[in-house]
Amino acid sequence: MKIKTAFLEADFSPKDSDKDAAWDMYIELLTRITSQPIADDHGLEKMALESIYSLFGITRVIIKQNGRSCEEFAKIAIVILNQVIRPFTAKWHKLSEEGAFNDIQKCQEFRLELKELQSKLLNYSKMIASFIDIEDFSELEDVL
Repeated sequence: MKIKTAFLEADFSPKDSDKDAAWDMYIELLTRITSQPIADDHGLEKMALESIYSLFGITRVIIKQNGRSCEEFAKIAIVILNQVIRPFTAKWHKLSEEGAFNDIQKCQEFRLELKELQSKLLNYSKMIASFIDIEDFSELEDVL
């Protein structure tokens, strides 16, 4: 499998352990703010930031649980953490500590940048779905 995105180009030959790790990450991505839109008048910016930040710990646990046998998945996940998520969290952790979420304009800026990050992370989830050869659940329509 060859993957080419704006931030990564590589050949991958995933093993079952890579697919298991990717599945775990896929579920995390699709069930949190990383891929779910949030109305402007709902939610708290600080909680959204914490949810995004939690992906670092979650990814580490997934990689450690699957060990060295999920090297192909780790290649993707580490690039996403360090090149996509880290710049966002580094910026907003500092601003949050300085009281940015008490300023309506900063909250709007955060939400705009969150939408941009969500778009990238949705692409990541689609890449994972392809990686593990499953239907992409992010495309499912509301059924209720």
